[in-house]
Amino acid sequence: MVMRKPADKFLTELGVPFEDEGSYVVVKHAALFTSTLLSKVLSFPNVKLFNATSVEDLITRRDESGGIRIAGVVTNWTLVAMHHDDQSCMDPSTINAPVIISTTGHDGPFGAFSAKRLVSMQALERLGGMRGLDMNSAEDAIVKGTREIIPGLICGGMELSEVDGANRMGPTFGAMALSGVKAAEEAMRVFEIRQKQNAI
Repeated sequence: MVMRKPADKFLTELGVPFEDEGSYVVVKHAALFTSTLLSKVLSFPNVKLFNATSVEDLITRRDESGGIRIAGVVTNWTLVAMHHDDQSCMDPSTINAPVIISTTGHDGPFGAFSAKRLVSMQALERLGGMRGLDMNSAEDAIVKGTREIIPGLICGGMELSEVDGANRMGPTFGAMALSGVKAAEEAMRVFEIRQKQNAI
């Protein structure tokens, strides 16, 4: 697993070993990175893992000016979501939240879900469409572009390439990790702003 610097700082903080190759590092086992990250996240007392669950819609509310704000997600068992066309309906569950982070990847069966849903509900005019592979420009664009794209929804990773028309990244994962870090920082910033607004 290749990760461009400065993602090595994130790996060091997690305790994932890597080989330094100059401008990038190599993690020998991607499963070690994933399992280490997952174990660190799940050790927090306020984190829940919903296994075999997919998001099938966004919960929306109108803000004071009449614009759309994302207020949570609608979930269902993944197998149910994949077979809506050939089985009877199964009621979904909802999760309300002041801020959602969506990093569902580029277009595919479940990819770019939130971005595509925003277009279908006319909260975004259109998708920018992911451009061809260019690792150098893609990594910078994805990290720098990670942001709240509409109130209540932060978008990052390769899903953002579909929103902004950024280049495909290819098999390099530094920006994926750093986009996640930036999304978390953005979520904290947005959450603090919402708390202050609600206190007024």
